[in-house]
Amino acid sequence: MDSARRLVVRTLTKVDDNNSYSNIVLSDALEKSGLSEQDRKFASALFYGVIERKLTLDEIIAHYSVNRNKLGSEIRNILRCGIYQLLYMDSVPDNAAVDESVKLAKANKNPACAGFVNALLREFIRRQKALPERKNRVDKLSLEYSCPVWLVSKWMSEYGDKVCLSMLKTSFGQPPTTVRVNTFSAPLDDTLKMLSDEGVMFAKSDVLDDCLDLYFSGSVEQTKAFRLGRLHVQDMSSQFCAAALEAKPGDTVLDLCSAPGGKTFTIAEIMGDKGSVLAFDLHPNRVKLIMSGAKRLGLNCVSARVNDAKKFSSDMPTAERVLCDVPCSGLGVIRRKPEIKYKSPEDFERLPQIQYEILDTSSRYVKNGGVLVYSTCTLSRAENDEVADKFLKEHTEFTSCELGEAFGADRHKSRITFTPDKYGSDGFFVAKFRRIR
Repeated sequence: MDSARRLVVRTLTKVDDNNSYSNIVLSDALEKSGLSEQDRKFASALFYGVIERKLTLDEIIAHYSVNRNKLGSEIRNILRCGIYQLLYMDSVPDNAAVDESVKLAKANKNPACAGFVNALLREFIRRQKALPERKNRVDKLSLEYSCPVWLVSKWMSEYGDKVCLSMLKTSFGQPPTTVRVNTFSAPLDDTLKMLSDEGVMFAKSDVLDDCLDLYFSGSVEQTKAFRLGRLHVQDMSSQFCAAALEAKPGDTVLDLCSAPGGKTFTIAEIMGDKGSVLAFDLHPNRVKLIMSGAKRLGLNCVSARVNDAKKFSSDMPTAERVLCDVPCSGLGVIRRKPEIKYKSPEDFERLPQIQYEILDTSSRYVKNGGVLVYSTCTLSRAENDEVADKFLKEHTEFTSCELGEAFGADRHKSRITFTPDKYGSDGFFVAKFRRIR
């Protein structure tokens, strides 16, 4: 595993020094590494684990080190990896975590680094791997779950203690691989048999038709079912969002922020590929991605083109159904993109205004009697309820309307916030409006 550890330290350092996307950097490093499958899994677990727990790891380093401000990026990452193995990887013996970290440090130009790493890690073990003490609950939760104080405080005040704790606990680890089965292309049972024949284990959702969680070690894209267009990857919350439109065969539907296209595909499948689903994105390459996915799934009613959702286009047709799934802070998908939680709250301040502008523009395409759905993949009242409330206040031609039958016991609500304690899905928000004049 020593080469796997070296790869992780190098890759983490590259992410730090170049502000690179972690998933892209790791994928590229693993592809060129020549590591065994076992070592690749270990490297992935260690790499993403360190990113998920970075705040906690750095607090431990700061607590046990008198030279914390002088640490270079490489040594800091060696310590992060060592402490992560000691705290969170039960399969790694303590002596192995320390010894391998010291080996990595010996390659550093500063000859004192190895001794420093050895001393810090052994002192951490000697003190029973104790976390630094914190006096109040918010600070304790921040340290335990590696979540910034501002975000813990925000979730605590907006969603309450119980839901906040659930969101923190579920922000770690491998998220489920959830797919939507394309029953337009083949019966559900045929696709289930195809998955079983390939050794893919799955669990059917008990709240959504044609929704599965897959359990296997490979890539979904490599399965026969995926290649033949029998399914596409989509979290349960996004499938609910598409269902909220209640699109009918023959409808015209606009999906104004579509890429990579998952909701577009689900809408078209719900419509039985009858009607017109127009998908849009600001970037040409992402438009191509939508059309490629629609072609693989055999969905002929889907078309896609470039459009800026903030600007009204007189060339756009009006529609019975309009989906406005806006860019957001992504605080509902931290388990998939852990770096999000380390951003500053100031990075998100302008989002509600941008989101409102897109929703305002989108509303102009809705036919009288038609439906407008607003959604985000974040857990933030400012980006969710407050935007919806502002829209209703300033657009008296719209009213809230029921989410619909797909939402079961919540069908009579006009908006819903999906938190992990509900279905184990990503964090998500959906609000539904109807034009009344």
